[in-house]
Amino acid sequence: MTIRFLATSPRFRGPLAWLMAAGLVVAGWGGEGKTDQPAPSVYRKPEGPSPRDPLEGLDVPPPPPKTVEQEDAAAQAERIVLSASGVIAKARSFSVQFRQKARVGDRVLVGTGRYLQSGLGEDQRFRFDSTLTGDTETFEYTEVSDGLFCWTFRHYGEEPAALQRVDVRRIRAKLAELKAPDAADGASYLGGLQRMIRLVRHTFRFTKATPIDLDEQPVWLVEGSWFGPFVPIVIPQLKEQAATPEGIQPRHFPDGVPCEIRIAVGRNDLLPRRIEWLAIPGRRPVGDAPLEPIAVMDFHDAEINGPVDATAFFYQPAIEGMVDVTDMTVSALGLMR
Repeated sequence: MTIRFLATSPRFRGPLAWLMAAGLVVAGWGGEGKTDQPAPSVYRKPEGPSPRDPLEGLDVPPPPPKTVEQEDAAAQAERIVLSASGVIAKARSFSVQFRQKARVGDRVLVGTGRYLQSGLGEDQRFRFDSTLTGDTETFEYTEVSDGLFCWTFRHYGEEPAALQRVDVRRIRAKLAELKAPDAADGASYLGGLQRMIRLVRHTFRFTKATPIDLDEQPVWLVEGSWFGPFVPIVIPQLKEQAATPEGIQPRHFPDGVPCEIRIAVGRNDLLPRRIEWLAIPGRRPVGDAPLEPIAVMDFHDAEINGPVDATAFFYQPAIEGMVDVTDMTVSALGLMR
């Protein structure tokens, strides 16, 4: 698994990196007032400061065996998330907008974004734009794949803007070498919404899906938690805790790092409606407490196989300061589930 930690403004360094890296791209929008919806606590601003084999070499106690009912529920939940990913990947075109909100320490960031995708296989192009605003700073993130290169632009607060580029053809070639079934397009390894969902599937394991109504629309609320052995790899300070009989509990995660996830997927069209990342907020150490959303991404105005402006994928930035990270990306590339 590859999770890229991003250098952010010193005021938000650490937690925001988690929200903006590896597909955990931040937050969402309300929905208060409905008891059948995921908890809206992320929308309350705190009144004061808030208190290549990934398993190799890890001494982690095995999880208890699952019952037949638990295995069936997990299989259904995994199928729903996989199907949502497949619907987007196989669409001739796809567009969606999103609202986002995140709690980072004692601050709340809000913003919007848009995802566009067009074409199939080697003709697939995509563009992902996200903007978050804090009290005094703005965080901009853009990914564009024009079929030849995948560009990533970041401008986080007072930090200098950063522009990176990856050669798409070399990514496809490496995926073909690894015998990836979707090597022809490779979008789920490059960026955008496809990569976000794939990283979520790779990092978390889903255990149940509950039918609910979200904004008067029928959805599956799919719940998942970290694939345990990944945690001490990504959060090295938890390696010793992972080897204890108790294992890693939600209270052990650093503030701003999610320990569980919820995804609302439309029951009629299998499109994602909302993604929530949950944790125990507050300054560490904390005791056991109910999990709360620390970041939400709320999707709206989705359209499949509709018209898409092809000029959206034309990206011609000033290349001064641009860094080509193709070699590094190819060398670190591994298959995700």
